[in-house]
Amino acid sequence: MQTKIAPQNNTEESLLSSAQTYFIQQVAPQAALLDQDTEALKQSFKKMGDHGLLGLNIPQQWGGKGASELTYRRFQILIARYSGALAFLQTQHQGAIAKLIVSPNTPLKQTYLPLMATGEMLVGVGFSQLRRQGKPLMQATPVTGGYLLTGEVPWITGWNIFEEFIIGATLPTSEALYGIIPFREEPGLHFSQPMELAVMGVTNTVKATLTDWFLPCDRLVSLHPPGTVQESDRKNVLHHGFFALGCAQAGLDILEQACQQKSLPFLQPALDSLHNELMQCTQGMLASLSPDRVLYEKRLQLRGWAINLASRCSQGAVIASSGGANFLSHPAQRVYREALVFTVLGQTSEVMEETLKQLVSEEF
Repeated sequence: MQTKIAPQNNTEESLLSSAQTYFIQQVAPQAALLDQDTEALKQSFKKMGDHGLLGLNIPQQWGGKGASELTYRRFQILIARYSGALAFLQTQHQGAIAKLIVSPNTPLKQTYLPLMATGEMLVGVGFSQLRRQGKPLMQATPVTGGYLLTGEVPWITGWNIFEEFIIGATLPTSEALYGIIPFREEPGLHFSQPMELAVMGVTNTVKATLTDWFLPCDRLVSLHPPGTVQESDRKNVLHHGFFALGCAQAGLDILEQACQQKSLPFLQPALDSLHNELMQCTQGMLASLSPDRVLYEKRLQLRGWAINLASRCSQGAVIASSGGANFLSHPAQRVYREALVFTVLGQTSEVMEETLKQLVSEEF
């Protein structure tokens, strides 16, 4: 059962059609492998670059496709539908791309963006700590020619996959600093072993510890006033929700297969009901991309709804799959675990509150 959205234009519809063909033919058949094998995941990720799928939102002048935001968000739904691990890994790369696109450091953009669009250069991110309250975990001190970075980055995905990552640090002025540093062991730069995660451990998430690491000015991506991170979280509150929509659709794909395989009359009404609700939420989110035209409270509610649907649709897949869902190789348990990640991905306290509010509500 397809969740259809009106096309943006023929060119961008062709991009999405090509992406879906790639996911169906190359990703879906090995989704279970990508969930368990880091090297297979890395190769699948790099092949996205071969198919032009890593530079959708990069302007054409920098070697990308220059696709609209609507097209890019529809792409996020697609990739999460076919592999949560691949979606999670590529969003790190896309997060780095987004920072570079708006960077005032033109030489850095000229060097990185064309290579990131093709997958010749893979870059992750390590700046979620900037959301945390209290004493900054990563501090930057201005010195001649650059900055000294000291502290911890608690979460960086892509060890032995990404070559570099964009780090976030806090200056004494409370400004936020973003810069590109190596994703490998060097004096003053240490990484933990990959964390033992219940979901998507295959993406090799580690912690970094920096001690007076020197970041030269030519590696500086950008500086932002205090409070910019929080403002951005509100402005972009919908963004991580599109992965939840894809996860929900993945659950319904499994539920639909159960409908076809089992002669149980109650399965189809459940599928139809969840599908109709998913359509409404998807349409609502895609129509609310502009933060200037849709109230934050409405977009926050839509984000919570998408998370709620990911949980319910993935649980529906488990229920309809019966005891077989407990096998590690079964897609239902994989999608069910992926829903956990997309529930908390990019979570703020307001998103947490809205998610819990809808969890205990009888209607949305």
